[in-house]
Amino acid sequence: MHIPITPKTIQEIQRGSKNYPLRLNDLADPPSCLYIYGNIHLLSAPMVAIVGSRKASMEGLKVSRLFARTLSKAGLLVVSGLARGIDGAAHTGAMSLGTDYQTAAVCGTGLDMAYPKEHAALANAIGNQGLLISEYPAGTGPKPYHFPRRNRIIAALSLGVVVIEAAERSGSLITARLAAELGREVFALPGPIYNPLFGGCHQLIQQGAKLARNPDDVLEELIIPKNPF
Repeated sequence: MHIPITPKTIQEIQRGSKNYPLRLNDLADPPSCLYIYGNIHLLSAPMVAIVGSRKASMEGLKVSRLFARTLSKAGLLVVSGLARGIDGAAHTGAMSLGTDYQTAAVCGTGLDMAYPKEHAALANAIGNQGLLISEYPAGTGPKPYHFPRRNRIIAALSLGVVVIEAAERSGSLITARLAAELGREVFALPGPIYNPLFGGCHQLIQQGAKLARNPDDVLEELIIPKNPF
């Protein structure tokens, strides 16, 4: 049943309460409160992040959907940031498997204000099939500094972060750096050496990220705890 996303339907989870994700406590500045819409039990599911360029190529979008479907089938909850490009493809790829497969989106706004606006229908679908997460209360609009802070939540929640098509100045590199600092696995997909969309991915590989040729390369490195739900 579809339930509209309004301030009244958004739940608050205080740090220290039983549903607060323990992995967020690895952060130097964990959110004091999370606002969520959707299946609260998914907060304890094993997660893997898929992030990358907002201006992704058609091939990049295809690869993002492929990775999301395969990792979802393996029992991981795919988490991303609801952005254009790779993020959106990851969310739709996971949900394309049917209602038994969910995805989680960490947002840089209040959950009643989808950003970007063209992802409003996607946000509603995620909320009604999976989970929307934010540290910002309802009514909070997008600000540039919200999105790097959102990235730290994505990194902390995840067992690993998969970077698909990221330029050298991509915000995805922030997520990857934070993940590495938190002891999470970092994966990057390689591409043509002269394609600027892969400059950030190649940089990550140089710095020690694991080269991911396919989803199995990710699954072989992750120890996936049993999902109780």
